[in-house]
Amino acid sequence: MPRAIHLCRVSGNEGDIVVYRRKRKIARRRFLQGIGVAAGAVVIGTMWNDEDTPADNMFPVTLQLGWLASNGIIGEVVADELGYFADAGLSLKIVPGGPNIDGVGSVVSAQANLGSVSSSPSLILARAAGLPIKCIAVGFQRHPFTYFSLKGNPVHTPRDLIGKTVATQGTARILLRALLAQHNIAEEDVNVTVMGGDTAALMTGQVDVVTGWSSNMNALAILGDERIEMSLWDAGFQLYANPYYVTDKILLRHRSKIEATIRVIAKGWGWVYENPEKAVEILVKRYPNLDTQIELSAVKLITDFSFNENTAQNGWGTMAPAVWQAQIDAYDRLGQFEGAPPKLEDLMTLSILEATAADRPKYGKKL
Repeated sequence: MPRAIHLCRVSGNEGDIVVYRRKRKIARRRFLQGIGVAAGAVVIGTMWNDEDTPADNMFPVTLQLGWLASNGIIGEVVADELGYFADAGLSLKIVPGGPNIDGVGSVVSAQANLGSVSSSPSLILARAAGLPIKCIAVGFQRHPFTYFSLKGNPVHTPRDLIGKTVATQGTARILLRALLAQHNIAEEDVNVTVMGGDTAALMTGQVDVVTGWSSNMNALAILGDERIEMSLWDAGFQLYANPYYVTDKILLRHRSKIEATIRVIAKGWGWVYENPEKAVEILVKRYPNLDTQIELSAVKLITDFSFNENTAQNGWGTMAPAVWQAQIDAYDRLGQFEGAPPKLEDLMTLSILEATAADRPKYGKKL
């Protein structure tokens, strides 16, 4: 029998796969009251007013993260440091998320006008709950979420999970369910326990598999060269990481500013691709809590997630409607929507990417 599952908040990047199960009939006023405390803890002052023009004529971009600031925003930090935002008439403010912060709620309530979450299901579930948000680009072309085992007891394919004990984050349990369903594996054939961000249980033999992001160098250091990786993406369940989103209202009223923002962010990520070591220096200068050596080890992984054969052809930030639709269908089959699943055209748009196609860097390995 599977072990008991207790939901817990994750200490790593998986943490903002938040289940938005609010009913569609909840009034906007009631929703804003519900998120007011969490959002107010991060953004000090009044709500962002899209009717106001700042005295310096700089359009303010307030980027609300789904989790803490890390190397996942190295492109934005570089673009800001090098003056790309200012040159485009933009000013950038990065607002970190955290375990008690509803990042999507902050954007919906107009305390930020641009958001980025760790994982695409957060946006799918939010839109299904009636929240007026839309994805406009993705930062990572494939999700780093990975199942880690050891060479002495390896898991190379999903069927290798049968009979194993898997330690995964409470919020990521649904990903395991989706993966098992996709490969026709009964849930009772896999023992599941809940973990935070610690991978030590794998090394001590308490579990056979642990989960996490393959870009999290701190968490993986203890596993060393003995680890075997099976990424969720390669196993067949494909999510996007670090998707960017805005509200329908912002997209309607400030499309040109959103286009300018994506151009600038893309330019910053292109500079990171060309100058990874200098980019790390800029990142650590902005966030001294980060370790330079760890970030130098991670930056190649980060750029590999950001640039691949898709970006080589279509530029940084590209995304495929088919990948989004497959996620919607998978979550629908697992009964994750209280009502109808979100429509693809409501959830994401390619219009910003199309408008910026000539300006987004086309790096990555070409097939």
